[in-house]
Amino acid sequence: MSPILLPPTPDLRASWLQAREEVGPGVHLHGAGLREHDDVDTPAGFAAWTARLRSCADTSVPPAPGWVHSTYRWIVENDTYLGTIDLRHELNDFLLEAGGHIGYSIRPSARRRGLATWALARTLERAHAMGLDRVLLTCDPDNTASGATIERNGGRLEDTRDTVLGPKRRYWITL
Repeated sequence: MSPILLPPTPDLRASWLQAREEVGPGVHLHGAGLREHDDVDTPAGFAAWTARLRSCADTSVPPAPGWVHSTYRWIVENDTYLGTIDLRHELNDFLLEAGGHIGYSIRPSARRRGLATWALARTLERAHAMGLDRVLLTCDPDNTASGATIERNGGRLEDTRDTVLGPKRRYWITL
């Protein structure tokens, strides 16, 4: 079966928790929308978290202070959570400096299969359909896999700069 992109769902809690264990404690999951206070360890907390992620795309509701509207999608195959990708609908000052329009992560056991490249291509189509004409993506300078994923999708390196998150390579993709 081929991978698909799905809105976050509590139905994949067990698989998501296994993926988090693979990544390791305290590791930031890029594009996951996970905040420090989110309770993902209980079924009720996980359901509330996935509901919040789904609601982030609703432009009729103002985003939380400091946040922008975002469309979260999970990369899923055979009812197994493989990763996540987040399309931020616009850039605020923080995203322009360090975070970009799109963040993503793939669980370690699913890496090196082209999933990030595939998911990014689908998300760029969504960004274009939303009316964006170019998007910013960033990655750590030593994350060669992410840099290659961005470049395979048309990313052009603007620069590498120090940000509040540390050094970041900044790529623009024209849609």
